[in-house]
Amino acid sequence: MRYFLEFSYNGKAYHGWQNQPNAITVQEVLEKALCTILKSEISTMGAGRTDAGVHASQMFAHFDFEENFEPKDLIYKLNSFLPNDIAVTDVFEVKPDAHARFDAISRTYHYKISTAKNVFDYDFTYGVPLPLNIVKMNEACKILFEYKDFQCFSKSNTDVKTYNCDIKEAFWTEKSNQLIFKITADRFLRNMVRAIVGTIISIGLGKLNPEDLHNIIASKDRSEAGFSVPAHGLYLVEIVYPDTIKINE
Repeated sequence: MRYFLEFSYNGKAYHGWQNQPNAITVQEVLEKALCTILKSEISTMGAGRTDAGVHASQMFAHFDFEENFEPKDLIYKLNSFLPNDIAVTDVFEVKPDAHARFDAISRTYHYKISTAKNVFDYDFTYGVPLPLNIVKMNEACKILFEYKDFQCFSKSNTDVKTYNCDIKEAFWTEKSNQLIFKITADRFLRNMVRAIVGTIISIGLGKLNPEDLHNIIASKDRSEAGFSVPAHGLYLVEIVYPDTIKINE
């Protein structure tokens, strides 16, 4: 039987989601907890990979297990076993061919910028004390909808078959001393969101014009786009799946 696990994590202590040979990852810690509690070798497949230091307020992974268990009991035991920076919120049975990565319809990220120094959130937002023009930043966001190929924002030497992504929404909002960028797409390239944010910050600072984004995207050259903002301001906040993946739904 196949199950989906829904969870969140503070990425500060981890070298991203995906297992790596010489670094601690969220996947490694989660699999260790599952193996211990279920007394079986459990491997998980995540909805995607997040880079070192990136956070997730909603993440999914699937795993296979042939014995019955009480979901609420498993959630309780996992949260008791896991460190404080990983929390499980749900586990539910899905169809045998359901896939946490390939069945996702859309993914949404937030990037948080602090415009004033705050001693409590410097680990979770990127500080930009200079004035940012949010109107021009949102003008730039609208240009993103005109394109599909975002190779210019992809990490170099990435092994992907296509650089095409369908961006469904992208905009900035301002709340107190924070600017929050929200972006939703069917898929994202490695480093894509951080590179987009860095480029749009340059527009907000007046170093680039919104119209410059056309040439940057058309170039398909990472060196033409802006800098990559730090990982600690980035959050995976929502992954949407079709209801049909669930059993009896």
